[in-house]
Amino acid sequence: MDLVVAYVKQETLEPLRGLGRFVVFGAVGSVALATGFVLGEIGLLRVLQGETGGTFSGNLSWLPYVLTALVGIGVAGGSAVAIGRGQARRTLRHDEEAK
Repeated sequence: MDLVVAYVKQETLEPLRGLGRFVVFGAVGSVALATGFVLGEIGLLRVLQGETGGTFSGNLSWLPYVLTALVGIGVAGGSAVAIGRGQARRTLRHDEEAK
């Protein structure tokens, strides 16, 4: 009986601990990346508003917001494409190994 209990602990608890570390590091990393992205977007907006002279004044005061949003959408789209490529590579590698 002790052997069965030891086997169950080895095969269930140890992988769950490893998974827990993976999830914690992933969550911390995603929060750090999101914070950096938001701060970068705010910085870009402030640069466009303050350091371009009178370029975006008057009727063009909305343009820095649009440009910042487009950069954000571009970064999000690029991230989605990179994630998709990574998944496609893993699927392709898995299919090749199965042959």
